[in-house]
Amino acid sequence: MALAYQEQKKMNGHQRITAALKGVKPDKVPVMLHNFLMAVKEYGITMEQYRNSPQLIADTFKSSVEKYKYDGIVVDIDTVTLAGAVGVKVDFPVNEAARPHGANIPDLGAVSDLKPVNIAGYKYVGIWLEAVRLLKEYYKDEIFIRGNCDQAPFSLASMMRGTQNWMFDLMTGPDEQLTCLLEYCTDATSQFIRLMAQTGCDMVSNGDSPAGPEMISPEIYLKYALPYERKIVNVAHSTGMPYALHICGNTDVILEHMLATGADAFELDYKTDTEKVLKTFGIKAVLIGNIDPSGVLALGSVDDVRKKTEELLELYARKGRLILNAGCAIPQTTPSENLATMIETARNFTF
Repeated sequence: MALAYQEQKKMNGHQRITAALKGVKPDKVPVMLHNFLMAVKEYGITMEQYRNSPQLIADTFKSSVEKYKYDGIVVDIDTVTLAGAVGVKVDFPVNEAARPHGANIPDLGAVSDLKPVNIAGYKYVGIWLEAVRLLKEYYKDEIFIRGNCDQAPFSLASMMRGTQNWMFDLMTGPDEQLTCLLEYCTDATSQFIRLMAQTGCDMVSNGDSPAGPEMISPEIYLKYALPYERKIVNVAHSTGMPYALHICGNTDVILEHMLATGADAFELDYKTDTEKVLKTFGIKAVLIGNIDPSGVLALGSVDDVRKKTEELLELYARKGRLILNAGCAIPQTTPSENLATMIETARNFTF
């Protein structure tokens, strides 16, 4: 089945990405960047300044869109905001993304003592939401705004227990306790999605990187990650929002399972075989990606970037539904000419 075609007229960024999500052929390959780290550096502020000011967050992305002329913004701030909201200790480096500082559950048995949490009361959740609202207010329906909502439940559980402890729990912990923690995390993630939907954004998303095959088996993914991913996809859809899921690493062996979550789009790592993605997804879901952010965008030459982008577009853009991006967050050290080349290559590509 081919993509639906419509009369090809010039589209703005919002229209291009919306078309891809609806299975309609856009006028150009849409570009949506996960580039908050690079954008902060280019705007000339610290991560500390950025994460503490909704206006600075919005201004940072406005400056980046003005410079590179891309279609969609992935509004990301840190990778541990939800974790902080549920009580995980967090470090806030001046010039780097925030990071967890130890687990907040000493053992799996302590999950029964967890108190209900209202994540709206956490400072950095409020800042994130306000930044998305400001961007949507500014761009209206010109640029597509994806409000990322930090961790999916499995990933959040990993931060609450600590990665090593969580992996051990999955092998030894009673199902009742594992389920209790995952349900708790599902509630926190769902709260963020519902709050984000109220900002007026165009799409919501989560990352579930520890749920990938490089960390756990497909069997564990099926039992302890996929059911909760499916729940948050349903929450997103209940608010009227399309939903994107990101899992790091090579996801070849779980692609069919990921499709069963019902997500509209998947931001996949460059390690995942794009030919297998195309065969598995077809036009049933959108691929967001998947240029290598480090080896190609940050460390490659302009020619490397052009070549890899052309290879991806030739393989995928004519047969599947694609939103061009790196396979994960773009490093802050990425040369501007490399990012510009990736976007220019997409703009010049003919379907």
